[in-house]
Amino acid sequence: MTDILPFAVTETIDVEFVSDAAATEGAALVIATKGKFGPHYTHAGLDAVAKATGFSNKTGQTFSTYAADGNSAVRVFVQARGSNDVFDYEMAVAKTAKALRGSGTGSLTVHLAGSDSSPDDAARAAVGARLATYSFNRHKSKATAPKKPALKRVRIACDDPAAARDAYDNYYGPVTDGIVFARDLVNEPPNVIYPENYAARLRGLTDLGVEVEVLGEAEMEELGMHSLLGVGKGSTRDSQLVVMRWNGGKDGDAPAMIVGKGVTFDSGGISLKPGANMWDMKGDMGGSAAVSGSMMALAKRKAKANVIGIVGLVENMPDGSAQNPGDIVTSMSGQTIEVQNTDAEGRLVLADALHYGITKYKPAACVDLATLTGAIIVSLGHEHAGLFSNDDGLAEQLSLAGEASTDKIWRLPMGESYDKLLNSPNADMKNIGGRAAGSITAAQFLKRFVGKDTPWAHLDIAGTGMKPSGRHDARESTFGTGFGVRLLNRWIASNYEG
Repeated sequence: MTDILPFAVTETIDVEFVSDAAATEGAALVIATKGKFGPHYTHAGLDAVAKATGFSNKTGQTFSTYAADGNSAVRVFVQARGSNDVFDYEMAVAKTAKALRGSGTGSLTVHLAGSDSSPDDAARAAVGARLATYSFNRHKSKATAPKKPALKRVRIACDDPAAARDAYDNYYGPVTDGIVFARDLVNEPPNVIYPENYAARLRGLTDLGVEVEVLGEAEMEELGMHSLLGVGKGSTRDSQLVVMRWNGGKDGDAPAMIVGKGVTFDSGGISLKPGANMWDMKGDMGGSAAVSGSMMALAKRKAKANVIGIVGLVENMPDGSAQNPGDIVTSMSGQTIEVQNTDAEGRLVLADALHYGITKYKPAACVDLATLTGAIIVSLGHEHAGLFSNDDGLAEQLSLAGEASTDKIWRLPMGESYDKLLNSPNADMKNIGGRAAGSITAAQFLKRFVGKDTPWAHLDIAGTGMKPSGRHDARESTFGTGFGVRLLNRWIASNYEG
């Protein structure tokens, strides 16, 4: 199968910021402010439709109409801003863009002029359109490809187009590119994204100024990474550890470090998963995708921070060489692990990746992301990722970044009573702690490889990094969500870029 460019994105929407929305094409979205439609949409036809639908300008209320009198647009969508000071322009535009999917409409004009929207609001409106219209059709043949043209042009009419363009070009656009890249990685099939091919794609980030180093199995063997290497023993594909360095901050400043689990396919190994829905385990590398997408975004927006991104890439398969339940492996840290369940493999990958990164780069703080446990979906569903941390300050930073970025997280407890559930009579620890508190004991396991001096947080994104059909909001439409890219960029921007 033909490879794809390392950071090619699947959608290419032309985003334009203008001061006048009089010349609309194909469709128009009107954001009403306190019931006023604005100079381009004040006519009896639109007022009559609003009245007929019971539109009362309550925030979030919507209606649409076709070819309203006095308007050149084919369709007009209205999202009420109401009197509420907090209005999600991104979500409003996403809902409209999603409604246009499959309609054949190629352009959308968003009217924000005179709506008290900020340049950031205008930029995020463009983000909403891009994320809502994302699709993954790369492997469809011409016979099954979508017949109608997709949305290709978004015009945002706003009070300060230059400032909106600046906000988009210097932050929101690059971050959206990173989200799209992460979605593409998660959505690719496992015969396209496997450790060596994945690492080859990440080498392409060097074109953006990211330093990329790839460690193969021989190098990891020499470092003593038997915890990570054990996971890939049953696969014919070699495991990889990819280190990405963005040096945008001051020389000598300790970097922030982000680490991702990259199990490109997880069969469960000898502890084989059930066959139903096993195909979704191509997404068990969502944490690594978030890290990879974040590194792209940081480079594209030329972030003024030093950041290390590390992803451990393995394929977990069962064969005669595979790791067995009951095996004991020695991690790079020297701690021994009794592998009681080969399907609790992500923590084994992260154990060595965390220890390697922390001891080599001495980061100011470290955040890891992983589609780690089904238990986190039982706890938080598909709405929040689980947050675990050894540092209250870091946890607060990430919580605030989550609120600002819409990547929602929720902190769960840790403690000695949970940690002791990992104790093993045969080794320093076992890799599972039992059925109860499965997400917490997984975090406790990782904490043992972090050390006491590094502020660290673990994000369990099993419920948010990959979502089943019907569990998406308007900004999402496919299995891979790209969760974590926005959160990490906001955390770095707020705490490492002044």
